[in-house]
Amino acid sequence: MSGNTRHQVIKHLLAELPRGAPFDLAILESFGVSPQLAASYAESGWLVRLAQGVYAFPNDDFDVNGALRFLQGKVTGLHVGGKSALALQGVRHNLAAREILVLWGDTRFVLPTWFTTRFPSRYVNARLFDWPNDTLAGKTLYTPPGQPAGLQVSMPERAVLELLYETGTRESLEEARNLFDGLRSPRKDVIGHLLACCTSVKAVRLFLTWARETEVVDVDTLLEQYPVRTGSNKRWMSRLDDGTLLSLKPHG
Repeated sequence: MSGNTRHQVIKHLLAELPRGAPFDLAILESFGVSPQLAASYAESGWLVRLAQGVYAFPNDDFDVNGALRFLQGKVTGLHVGGKSALALQGVRHNLAAREILVLWGDTRFVLPTWFTTRFPSRYVNARLFDWPNDTLAGKTLYTPPGQPAGLQVSMPERAVLELLYETGTRESLEEARNLFDGLRSPRKDVIGHLLACCTSVKAVRLFLTWARETEVVDVDTLLEQYPVRTGSNKRWMSRLDDGTLLSLKPHG
């Protein structure tokens, strides 16, 4: 490829490819940029190589949302979950100056260094729900008002169960309870279906226990109408990472 042609290709790329997010070789190839040419552009300073096969424009200070939408195309089910999802929907308590972003996904995945160095974050891959079909999983993810189109975030009912799953390990019992207290009017049909397919006895029983105490939902009606997975009829007991003994009755 002649120097003039290469210059025309990069001009087209700079003019047509939107700023605000990384891009990969598949996107570059759609603009006629081969892997070898992309490497050459990076050496010349026209592109910045973030990782193998991942590039950005120089001085393009892309934000976390652009980076997340890029990763969503790479990781099945990637979404903002747990504490971070609740925060995006107005349920917050004692947010740190630079909060760790909590991401969930359906497959094993290691967040790339170019992402974590810019946006402190961690990734959770746990089979928290035994989905009866693909419909419920998709219906419990959405883009909250005010967030960029395409950003996938857990709805509050799903996010609170993700939070409770991590309570005692990655999230403190006190912080989780404070966030739970900020939960407002969870939809009974959504939380009922989620509790019916939630695989974590701890998360289910914590929800039922705190829901009774806060009266955020009618627990007895919930248990009558949905096959909630509460485990055995015995108390569930576990020593948390901070030494606290957590004891939970079957039905809250």
